[in-house]
Amino acid sequence: MSALTEILHNRFTETPLRIGTRTSTMARTQADHVAALIARLAPGVPIEITPIQVTADLWPGDLAEIGGKGAFSKEIDRALTGGRIDIAVHCMKDVPGDVPLAEGTSFGAYLPRDDVHDVVVTRDGVPLADLPAGSLIGTSSVRRRAQLSIHRPDLRTERIRGNVDTRLAKLDEDGSKYAALILGRTSLIRLGLLDRHHETLPLEFHTADENVVSMVPPIGAGVIGIQARSSDTPVMRVLDELNHPPTARHILAERTMLHMLFGHCNSPIAGHASTTPDGKMSLFGMVFNRDGSAFARSHAWGDHSDPATLGARVAADLLHQGARNLITATRK
Repeated sequence: MSALTEILHNRFTETPLRIGTRTSTMARTQADHVAALIARLAPGVPIEITPIQVTADLWPGDLAEIGGKGAFSKEIDRALTGGRIDIAVHCMKDVPGDVPLAEGTSFGAYLPRDDVHDVVVTRDGVPLADLPAGSLIGTSSVRRRAQLSIHRPDLRTERIRGNVDTRLAKLDEDGSKYAALILGRTSLIRLGLLDRHHETLPLEFHTADENVVSMVPPIGAGVIGIQARSSDTPVMRVLDELNHPPTARHILAERTMLHMLFGHCNSPIAGHASTTPDGKMSLFGMVFNRDGSAFARSHAWGDHSDPATLGARVAADLLHQGARNLITATRK
């Protein structure tokens, strides 16, 4: 028995290690993945998945009306700080940049990043470029709506809330009003739905006259973050073993940029950090207005050992270009 396994066995003698997660199929799939990773690291340690119903998953309207993206996690935060769960599993794209983490908690691990592309899902495989003018696209993301408007201002969009499988069911209904949905490709991968008709959109930004529909991803796309009580040393040790340092550095760069922009849940902010072949860290950031008719963009490179400075540089450049006005306008 390894030292880490022994420590965890001693820590969880009377109760299992409880993993808190939202109740959706996607969230449960992610929590099961984390449970499997922990079981591999520490065989025999009892583990239990604890589903928690969160406000945002029940709310059909604008998230701003119930506290923004923080509504995805406040119930889970209470369970973590109150000792009802030991770790919480989050999609980092749903962790707000303008709300502090629950007191006494921290992210102990970021798992290796998955695919960050957005996809257009249709019933019959018609490309986005061939959808007739006036077609209705389902998406709840202001970031996606803004970028879609740059390339296809003739299409209509409508908020569609609910879990990924719920949204797909609405697309498949007889006589559905939706011609297509825009989703994260990782969602299809994690749910085993890549056989659906879908078109993968490029990450690299293209202007309207380039005739290429692109979709720069949100901050934290494709990354699972694992949160725990900072004082829970045995749990933090196992999370340190699960942590993927390159992804952690990319997330720090992206979230530093997001924090400095002080974006809210209706802010069309996009950004993506990656490591270049020569070992540098690249960070691309964009801020849009609601319809994509105005935007600021910045791209910088820096030392991979100092991601926070890179994030601050990109944020400062965006703010210099007027990002604050764009973000403030989306609050109205």
